[in-house]
Amino acid sequence: MQIFRKLGWFFKEERKSYIIGVTSLVIVSMLQIVSPRIIGIVIDEIADKTLTAKRLIMWVSIVVGVAILQYILRYVWRTNIWGSAAKLEKSLRKQLFHHFTVMDNVFFQKYRTGDLMAHATNDLSAIQNVAGAGILTFADSLVNGGVTIIAMILFVDWRLTLIALLPLPLLAFTSRKLGSELHGAFRKSQEAFSTINDKTQESITGIKVIKTFGQEREDMEDFQEKVNDAIVKVNRVNVLDALFDPIITLIIGLSYILTIIVGGTFIMKNVITIGQLITFIDYISMLIWPMFAIGRLFNVLERGSASYDRVQELLHEKSHIVEREGAIQEVAKGQLNFDMSSFRYHDDEVETLKNVQFKIEEGSTLGIVGKTGSGKTTIMKLLLREYDEYEGMITFGGHDIRDYSLDALLNSIGYVPQDHFLFSMTIRDNIRFANPEGSQGEVERAAELTAIHDDIVDMPKGYDTMVGERGVSLSGGQKQRLSIARALMINPELLILDDALSAVDAKTEERILSNLKTIRGDKTTIIAAHRISSVMHAQEIIVVEDGQIVERGNHDELIALNGWYAKMYDQQQLEAKIEGGSD
Repeated sequence: MQIFRKLGWFFKEERKSYIIGVTSLVIVSMLQIVSPRIIGIVIDEIADKTLTAKRLIMWVSIVVGVAILQYILRYVWRTNIWGSAAKLEKSLRKQLFHHFTVMDNVFFQKYRTGDLMAHATNDLSAIQNVAGAGILTFADSLVNGGVTIIAMILFVDWRLTLIALLPLPLLAFTSRKLGSELHGAFRKSQEAFSTINDKTQESITGIKVIKTFGQEREDMEDFQEKVNDAIVKVNRVNVLDALFDPIITLIIGLSYILTIIVGGTFIMKNVITIGQLITFIDYISMLIWPMFAIGRLFNVLERGSASYDRVQELLHEKSHIVEREGAIQEVAKGQLNFDMSSFRYHDDEVETLKNVQFKIEEGSTLGIVGKTGSGKTTIMKLLLREYDEYEGMITFGGHDIRDYSLDALLNSIGYVPQDHFLFSMTIRDNIRFANPEGSQGEVERAAELTAIHDDIVDMPKGYDTMVGERGVSLSGGQKQRLSIARALMINPELLILDDALSAVDAKTEERILSNLKTIRGDKTTIIAAHRISSVMHAQEIIVVEDGQIVERGNHDELIALNGWYAKMYDQQQLEAKIEGGSD
């Protein structure tokens, strides 16, 4: 019953609907005892030969009237109880999705995508069942069972009622025992489902890689192992769940046996009539549902409690990125100053960045180059406030970026990451994703600046072309150019290109960089790249190695140093000549 306390906040919000629903349920339960009582009276009147046509019509009319009233009241409790349960699922789904949108990278590194999806589907459905089927079953079993027992006492005999209910303590004991086992078993089965969900999502996303390396059979075997493990855990839940019904059937059977033996004796002693015994047996049959409902109730409550605990564990996770009180709401702009003494990732003992300092005047371009894993992308993540825990300071327009609200900071930045993500929508909607009200002219202008417009108009549906999930229908270069166009749609104060030109040819790269230089004369740009040609026009270039700046200057100054930058430039120039010659 702990789950009812956990959901107390919701029941308070929807108390009016639940009061109406439960009240209707109580009245229905009270009306249910009328028909068996009337049947007993009619049988006794038949036995006494006192039943007349007029009285028979009266009794039938009462039964019909009670049935119609029950029908109306059942509609009332269903709409109120089930309607409220749907509101709970809606509320929790909204809370959970909002929580996902505000959490930081540490959270998403801790929880797998499939696990989060399972929380947002199966777990929420189990919780909704508590507010719907749980409340219904609890109220119905308690009220229906209570009213039926009272009717057995008032209309038949209290001694016979007491004897018929002797097996009930056995039900209470077994329900408590099985309920505890069911809670743990269901939690494990939900975790197994999360694992399957995650595996499915990962395999579908990486299907091209799986096929390329011929790992279909191995991947299928791995999936089957996870399914088999889930089946074992689900079967454990089903076994525990299935034990309720036989126990309840045994208890009802014992009640029937005691009723027939003792009731028959009472008839012979003229303590009760035959009609009363038939009414009593009918009441016992009415107790079958409350008893089965108790078993079902423990199932619903334990499943819901386990799922609620899982969801609450997620909702209690705190983001490390927190807006300060009185955060600056104006869009960030001006000089950017990056002064990082030390930064390491969560639970990582090795410093990722150490003593990295650079300054970018408004309207300037900074190039960042270095080996893979040198720390280039980490610098971008810190600028985007994906991490706030570090030794140092990053200022934008003279203010620490942690003093800005997240909206004010991020709305001033256009970011194009290495792993380009496009949504399953049209090319037009992908480009204007950050500015949904953008006109067709603005969309085409951004596409022309990134040299993707001609590719788009050559497509059968032009800007109405659906790109498919994650841009599956486009080439790597097309996805990169669309991502840059999307960033340009908001005309950001700071444009960050994180190796965003690696998949385009040299001529297209030159055209895009020339366009950016023309339109962004008064805006700040940071370009991180492996190709020297992407950054050689920048006012300053820094070379990052093992999280530290090892070289800095403009293109000519770095060439003169004859260090890593110069060697990489010569190597890439040679590769370009070889490729040109082979053409």
